[in-house]
Amino acid sequence: MIKLLRIEFKKIRSYKVFWILISLYFVFLAAGILLAEFMINHMVNNINSRMPIPFPHVAIYYFPDVWQNVTFFASIRYVLIFPAIIMIILIANEFTYKTIRQNVINGMSKTEFLISKLLIILLMAGVMTVILAAGAFFIGLSHSGFNEVDFFSKGVPFMMGFFISLICYMVYAFFCGFILRNTGLAIAIFTLYSLIIEPVIYFFLRAPFMFKNTIYTYLPVNSVIRLTEYPAIPMLKKLMGLNLQDHVSFVACLIPIGYAVIMTGIVFWVMNRKDL
Repeated sequence: MIKLLRIEFKKIRSYKVFWILISLYFVFLAAGILLAEFMINHMVNNINSRMPIPFPHVAIYYFPDVWQNVTFFASIRYVLIFPAIIMIILIANEFTYKTIRQNVINGMSKTEFLISKLLIILLMAGVMTVILAAGAFFIGLSHSGFNEVDFFSKGVPFMMGFFISLICYMVYAFFCGFILRNTGLAIAIFTLYSLIIEPVIYFFLRAPFMFKNTIYTYLPVNSVIRLTEYPAIPMLKKLMGLNLQDHVSFVACLIPIGYAVIMTGIVFWVMNRKDL
């Protein structure tokens, strides 16, 4: 296992695009999280200018709600697309530059090759989750200190939910990159589906003229971002009647995990039956 990771690290070290995308991911994530409260309160001010009874400003950086709010912003599909693109590049470039053949010639089995990519997914998800958890902790600490008794209890389930979201979404990208085996085409199709096609299907299924259904909950990408569906902002419940979650549902986690397991199984099956 360590040997496989070392081989992957040698490849990643020379990928400038990898480090650029990782940097962009954290820049966009940090900017989104740090500007979120200002943007939301700006919207509240606009609403209050037309309301006889003003709504109070929101505070999203206090324990214990900061855990849910940070994971919500980190789980938006427009942010998750960065690690997904990284995964597509890592897998599709293996076929583009024929490095997978060289690995097999050097003694690596096809199964070991796939396991090495899955280990990278687990490692990337773990590192990103730890960094996000540390960021959420320091943001919450700077705003509320240790006054909240349960400042940490809410963090574990939401961070675990984010970890699962990252793994599953990157497995989707891994699947797309492996099946298409072309970096540009895989990125284009994956991005088109994630950011345009599936959201259109989602809103169509939830349109007033559609029969009442829950099909939208089983859409692959939507099942990932639904793990932290809404931020912990009570005003959303007052204005929009949303049922805000207070935990990450274990049942909800099973849907993206199921997709990830199926896709991984298909990749292993195809890999062992198709020429490189």
